[in-house]
Amino acid sequence: MQTSPVTDRTARRAPSAKRSRGRNPPQLSGDLPVIGHTLEFVRSTIELLFRAQRELGEVAGLRIANKNMVALFGPEAHEAVFRAPDSQLNPAEAYKIMTPVFGKNMVYDAPPERMDEQLKMLLPALKDRRMRTYAEIIVEEVESSIADWGDEGELDLVDYCRVLTNFTSAHCLLGREFRHDMTHEFAEVYHALERGITPLAYINAHLPLPSFRARDKARLKLVGMIGEIIEARRRSGRKGEDFLQTLIEARYQSGTALTDDEITGMLLASMFAGHHTSSVTTAWTLLELMRHPACRRTVIEQVDDLHESNGIVSFESLRDFTEGDWAVMEALRLHPPLFLLIRVVMREFEFHDYRFPVGTWLLLSPTVSQRIPEAFEDADCFDPQRFSADRIKTMHPFANIAFGGGAHKCLGNAFARLQIKAILATLLRRYEFSSTSDPIGSDFHGLVIGPSQPCRVRYRRRQLQATRRTPGLAKPRAAGSTHAADPEPSTVARAKPFRVVCDLDLCQSHAACMGEAPEVFRVGRVGKVSLIQECPSPELRARVEAAVKHCPTGTLRIEELPPRPEASSESADPGADGPTTRLEIETGRNHSPR
Repeated sequence: MQTSPVTDRTARRAPSAKRSRGRNPPQLSGDLPVIGHTLEFVRSTIELLFRAQRELGEVAGLRIANKNMVALFGPEAHEAVFRAPDSQLNPAEAYKIMTPVFGKNMVYDAPPERMDEQLKMLLPALKDRRMRTYAEIIVEEVESSIADWGDEGELDLVDYCRVLTNFTSAHCLLGREFRHDMTHEFAEVYHALERGITPLAYINAHLPLPSFRARDKARLKLVGMIGEIIEARRRSGRKGEDFLQTLIEARYQSGTALTDDEITGMLLASMFAGHHTSSVTTAWTLLELMRHPACRRTVIEQVDDLHESNGIVSFESLRDFTEGDWAVMEALRLHPPLFLLIRVVMREFEFHDYRFPVGTWLLLSPTVSQRIPEAFEDADCFDPQRFSADRIKTMHPFANIAFGGGAHKCLGNAFARLQIKAILATLLRRYEFSSTSDPIGSDFHGLVIGPSQPCRVRYRRRQLQATRRTPGLAKPRAAGSTHAADPEPSTVARAKPFRVVCDLDLCQSHAACMGEAPEVFRVGRVGKVSLIQECPSPELRARVEAAVKHCPTGTLRIEELPPRPEASSESADPGADGPTTRLEIETGRNHSPR
């Protein structure tokens, strides 16, 4: 049987029978009798991980609370871990620390098939139409938050971002009625919940600690708040454009609806996934722009350029806010919200020549790995341009794992980036910011890492002036358009053939590609993208490039092809007469064409 061309990366790494007994990983120094590295892990997990990478490089063995752990660093290690199937490397075993937050039988506490069903229920809330609604909501919230700022003042940036993103997340997830009844109590209760998630929970999530007690009390309070809005929504019969409505309408494959407890657990999971990234990354991005005036000027110039006609920050303008997106991605690289990602070995796993037996905990640290000089040039420098279209081509696809990677990459990463860009664009249109504090460090108290406090900044209203369009900036697409405005490439560029490549290990069925180029992409019932055309007509290139750009998981890429010979009866243009039947697919699993 003829098969489609496959790049099977996992197969390349699979151990042969002769290599089935690989080496044990090298052990980090300082392993104390009985307790191993537990004391250092509790005192400062991040310092332990930095030391492990400095001393041992890519692979470092640890012994913590009677668990054999191995820290893996760098893009190759990330790719090996994230491409492994859940049956071999399971995230759920480690993330049961979230059960006190999300609830029993929810997400990581549910069987794998049930967890997949639950997470996929959120996808309709992350589609293009809903994202447009969220953009309007977020801008509305930011404008409301600064309505009484006046011409100048001072605030704690961390507190401001925490409260603001609580309001924006609650509005988008729980609906307008819940948001309008909210007080600052919600932000305070939610913050107590977040602070109860610390590295100690990996040892025992139910220790009688003050932070864990506060976490449990906060969850009970939030369950009551959310339960009231679910009941009110059901009584009123109103349908909202929010996550709550999506979950009310969701069904398991059996046809069963979610219970109110399950809806509450999913909403808490969504808030945790979306809020912590948006809150701390908004603060970090603004702080880094304050520290780097040249980068700040570039971002503000594009903000002014995109909104010079009417000043309205919209979904369309935010998609073209590339300088802001690069600044956000660079802030995420330097200051990832989660400094520790974990998988548990369920079936023997090998990386390079090292063997990891069943039960081993594999630790990945975005905070450490994203500052490795071998992965990033000038790794400690804030350089948003490293994410520009030209330079990102040279970046390893698994070098930046701030949102995780593979099949479990954060589902809401597109929502988080949209939210942060909307906040940045609205604030920078109105105000200039400067820090009044000493250099701000990171607060490693919990698993979610933000700037340390106090984090005082001064703001001053900008004197807006007409700005001149800078050559090369993207033009906003027309109102109501659902795909990128086609550029005006030269005749040579327009005629250049290309091929679309899909990495199915990464696809999560967001279907953003279908919104940009429905002639080329299709997402069917199996939940993975397929190609209608492998080699689309060059006239479709702008739309395909937009699909590649806006894919939240990096599933798609374009490969240039050599120029085609002159058309003849024996050699036809594969993209000229309709869909091709051959798909170019990359996957870590076996694949054959349907």
